[in-house]
Amino acid sequence: MRRLTLICCAALLVGCTPADEQAAADTYAAAPATLSLADVAGTWTMDAKNAAGDSTLVQYQMVATNTMDGWTVTFPNRQPQPARVVAVAGDSVVVDIGPYESMFRPGVMVSTRSVSRLVDGKMVGTFRARYETTAADSVLWGTHEGMRVAQ
Repeated sequence: MRRLTLICCAALLVGCTPADEQAAADTYAAAPATLSLADVAGTWTMDAKNAAGDSTLVQYQMVATNTMDGWTVTFPNRQPQPARVVAVAGDSVVVDIGPYESMFRPGVMVSTRSVSRLVDGKMVGTFRARYETTAADSVLWGTHEGMRVAQ
């Protein structure tokens, strides 16, 4: 009986001992820095890739300013297209382009929306191209990555 009492008391003491806890702040990574348009201002050489990111669809130049005005995108053998900064929030900038004539579907107009962020000095993100057609493949998703052109 003494053994049973001793074992029960030992189990109670072990069960009631507080666990070692680390501060919750130690377990979470720091939030990414807030992006400002000044961070991305400049000329960028961008590669638009398929959704898998393994095939470049087109390379283009993007000019970004430190304001929401004056952004342009220039595709090969095309005039610069105005780009509209839709939002800057957290670590991302959202940009709309178009409608403009598709590089891949002659005579078909397309509008794109991209979401970009800075990662290790590169501009990276995703885009959605919406074609003005009634065909089933009216939307193309992809990724983009670019380097700032040295000034």
